[in-house]
Amino acid sequence: MNLSSAEQERYARHLSLAGFGPEAQARLTASRVLVVGAGGLGCPALLYLAAAGVGRITIVDPDHVDVTNLQRQILYTAADAGQPKAEVAARRLRALNDLNEIVPRVARLNRANALALIGDCDVVVDGSDNFATRYLVNDACVLAGRPFVYGAIQGFTGQLSVFNWRGGPTYRCLFPEPPEPGDAPACGEAGVLGVLPGLIGTAQATEAVKVLAGIGEPLSGRLLLWDALTMRMQTVSFAADPWAREIRGLPPESPTTCGLPAAAEEEISPKELRALLAGPKPPRVLDVREPAEWATGLIAGAVTVPLGQLERAGVAALPAELTPSAPLVVVCAGGVRSLRAVRYLRERHGFRAARSLRGGLRRW
Repeated sequence: MNLSSAEQERYARHLSLAGFGPEAQARLTASRVLVVGAGGLGCPALLYLAAAGVGRITIVDPDHVDVTNLQRQILYTAADAGQPKAEVAARRLRALNDLNEIVPRVARLNRANALALIGDCDVVVDGSDNFATRYLVNDACVLAGRPFVYGAIQGFTGQLSVFNWRGGPTYRCLFPEPPEPGDAPACGEAGVLGVLPGLIGTAQATEAVKVLAGIGEPLSGRLLLWDALTMRMQTVSFAADPWAREIRGLPPESPTTCGLPAAAEEEISPKELRALLAGPKPPRVLDVREPAEWATGLIAGAVTVPLGQLERAGVAALPAELTPSAPLVVVCAGGVRSLRAVRYLRERHGFRAARSLRGGLRRW
């Protein structure tokens, strides 16, 4: 494939790079990448893939821009709030490099579309934030014979690897099964240092470029662990497990949140709680967030006990007026820690009337 004069000018620094040159650039220009998720990881990965000259980039993301995204999702501005991420990202990438084809898909990757989307690309960059999507990406990549670049972030740490490259280890070789519901922190509650997705997402773009251009040694069979607080990195090697390739179909649909599925009697909606608090016999409110989170605001009259303290000390951590027979609503940021606290109080200490605020204080 010959590069056009416009491509030769734009990618001049690639063309003069020893070990890269016109051949590698031509492979990039002819390649197709699917990026799953245009969030914290997807934004930097998309920017560098578009700048590098990847011929076609498909963006799959069902979400809309929210002000809380702007701390780390660098493709968006406050003026984009409420707009579909995939479409906003596509506009930014076209403005960056009009030589690429950018295809936005305002949709969630699911069983119905995964094989078609993944089969129509050369490499998948997984920027999703939940286990259901990661296992779906893995299994579809194994079935379609496509490699994918994995990245994950939480707090101050990140992970990176390349799976299913030239018959190498898959995601299930490293993580055979998803964690039990509730074992993993909630996506929106665990928090993340704003610059960390930039580090990991850019590294994902690096691995994708290496795979597509046929240069270097992709991070296959190795997991890179990155600690932003100490800026220490370590690489853990792992082997392929033949069992992990015994995939006959895609995994069943499951919730894409990181939290616990809830029964109806375990939760209360913000509207219902407002009505009860305005009534003659309002329930008591227990806030199980961390002390640093309380500064962002409390429901009037709420008792504050962090979840960890509650689970360590039991009912001894609660004020005496919070009795098992009294109505109690437990709240947190997103409704996951509060549901965990409700189950703990119900099962261990007889708080049968305890309920969790659905969606947490973000919905409140």
